[in-house]
Amino acid sequence: MSASDERALRRDLVAQYRRSSELKLNELASGNLSCRCGAGMLISPTGASAETISEEMVVYVGLDGEWSGAHAPSSEWQMHAAIYRRYDDCRAVVHTHSDYCVAVASHNRPLPGFHYLVGVFGGDDVPCVPYATYGSEALAESAAAALAERSACLLGNHGMIARGRSLRSTVGLAHRLEIMCRQYVLARQLGEPSRLTPAQWEEFHAKSRQASYGKA
Repeated sequence: MSASDERALRRDLVAQYRRSSELKLNELASGNLSCRCGAGMLISPTGASAETISEEMVVYVGLDGEWSGAHAPSSEWQMHAAIYRRYDDCRAVVHTHSDYCVAVASHNRPLPGFHYLVGVFGGDDVPCVPYATYGSEALAESAAAALAERSACLLGNHGMIARGRSLRSTVGLAHRLEIMCRQYVLARQLGEPSRLTPAQWEEFHAKSRQASYGKA
């Protein structure tokens, strides 16, 4: 990868990091973004916020964890690296602590198929992996495995993570999941909402394959 290409990726990562803050997906120094870069990845640094992050602070990390420079990578680099190692087509990863994703994830339960747009993530629900300590290999491997047939999952008592083909579209997926979790929490105020049937999901996915739903 050329130096100019890497600079463009750094600019995009900073822009999308700030966009995730504007969308209220991340506040203070929570959450992290990365994009594939050559044989490794560029990832937001530990402790960064929308106000402090800069292109120079973005860290190049090999998928084996090797890095160098004045700024340490996000503590969740293992989770990002595990996803890139497992999915060759993944170009970007977004992890957030957005309010409604955290609210649903704190129950350690999947987001059910109460609305057809849950299907944009690739199935009839959004799975939730069990709690594991942040920055741990256990969390990295369980999150990566949960994305085998989904573009996003919830992280028990923690937040969410999504993978996609660009930083912009993957931030969009994170935003969509936050909206769906918010609407599920609102719907539950009237009782447990109904689910789409298997036949309805089959029809949705057949139609979505002809459109652009869920193609991050």
